[in-house]
Amino acid sequence: MEIIAELLFHIGGFILRILGEILVQVLFEALGELTIHSIKEPFRRPEPVHPFLAAVGYAFFGAAAGGISVWAMPELVIDAQWLRIVNLVVTPVAAGGVMAAIGAWRRRREKEVIRLETFAYGYCFALAMGVVRFAWGA
Repeated sequence: MEIIAELLFHIGGFILRILGEILVQVLFEALGELTIHSIKEPFRRPEPVHPFLAAVGYAFFGAAAGGISVWAMPELVIDAQWLRIVNLVVTPVAAGGVMAAIGAWRRRREKEVIRLETFAYGYCFALAMGVVRFAWGA
């Protein structure tokens, strides 16, 4: 019985750690989204930016957010190396899904949608942030 209780404790802790990493990345993406929505007007251009350049820009901002998050919270929530690798795969997919859901919600309300509010760009931002956290987090 003790083995089952200990196993459930570890599984619950693992799930909470993964959810914590997802929450950190989604919060940084939401902060980025709010920042972009609030300052985008002065930078509005009549011609659209090439999607590749936008992806590079979001990867850069994601890496910067990862650096800031490692500076603010140097201790990573997940201890085991193999779980960090799983997190590096799972969390950007979840964060991209959240950003796509936010974009769909804004479209339904006929609000302006930025590129970060799509799965691909949300994934790109979160992946870059996750790679920085993976590489430099303690």
